[in-house]
Amino acid sequence: MRDFPSSSPSAPIGYFVHHQGRGHALRCAAVVNALPEHRPVTIFCARNDIFPAMRPGVEIRQIPSLFEPQGDEAPGMASAPVPDTLHCAPLGWPSIRNAMAEITSWFAEANPSLMIGDVSAELAQLSRICSVPHVSVLQHGTRSDPGHQAGYDCSVGLLAPFSERLAQPDWTPSMRKKTHFAAGLGASTKLPKRQTAREMLGIREGETLVLVLSGGGGTGFAQAPLGIGARAVPDTRWITIGTVQRDWHATEPGNIEHHGWVDTPDLYLAAADVIISSTGNNTCAQVLATARPWLAVPEWRYFDEQVEKARALQVAGAATMLGSLPSSAQAWRTVMRDTIRDHDPQLQRSLLDRSPAEATAGWLEGLIEDLWQGAAQTSLERTIA
Repeated sequence: MRDFPSSSPSAPIGYFVHHQGRGHALRCAAVVNALPEHRPVTIFCARNDIFPAMRPGVEIRQIPSLFEPQGDEAPGMASAPVPDTLHCAPLGWPSIRNAMAEITSWFAEANPSLMIGDVSAELAQLSRICSVPHVSVLQHGTRSDPGHQAGYDCSVGLLAPFSERLAQPDWTPSMRKKTHFAAGLGASTKLPKRQTAREMLGIREGETLVLVLSGGGGTGFAQAPLGIGARAVPDTRWITIGTVQRDWHATEPGNIEHHGWVDTPDLYLAAADVIISSTGNNTCAQVLATARPWLAVPEWRYFDEQVEKARALQVAGAATMLGSLPSSAQAWRTVMRDTIRDHDPQLQRSLLDRSPAEATAGWLEGLIEDLWQGAAQTSLERTIA
């Protein structure tokens, strides 16, 4: 009988975190803090200032960005075609070589039990080439291309930070079989009491608050259509938080105010009567926790990530998807009326899990146990499975 390699019960987990936006880092922190204390974790990220507090035994290594050039790209290589099985793989970038060297050196030194990627299809392939089991965070979007599929195929598991009822119909049976759904993972879904929040924000009794929320990964909503919306329903109060694109031609009424980035978004969410937001994963989980009428307006993202997320939410009955903000007062009144009429707060709440981080930590530990200590499958068993 052959001896199979075994991972120590305390072998570390590696974790790559994309530095754009806030959701990747918050998901990572939630998972890492829920893992057993005996499990060390090394995080690789281009920024080390985006993470909340971590438990002992967690190291953050700052690496060069895999996605942004650190200097002028050589003209002769800038036009080199990228293979279909890769996405971001430019030639001649020392920053990418240095980042990958740090990760692969750690692979050799640490003998990790698992690597988690949030997100990089190339890193999933690199981990497999280096003989390290990899878990990919699964995001919405049009991702049937060879690059994404190679990343998913190279991964021993997929982690979806949303409800299984928001799964895309085009995800293959093999993907679904190895996916762990953790609805609300990393999001702050425990909101203050509504009355307390409204009092702290100075919202009068009986006043209808329309909250406009844009996440941290994009450019935000345009000012002009929001002004049209506020003017269309003058008996409401509109507050925006996050980024708003200023338009020189915007003519805003007195019932809209822009608060920009705030330290207490939970207060605004808890106080709102209607919410208009983009559809980043963290934002979606927070809005679902409010159980309020919701206009979901996807921002541009690679692979139509937010478009597919908004579509899944609408199919599930949790939100009204808009391709863009309405451009007339009549359109605003119609969509607001229909969204409020069709609102189902219980359905929204049901799309969140009670303890997604703890469940994910348990799934990861079980996966490590199965990978390193479980019985090997024969070729026939793998074919049948």
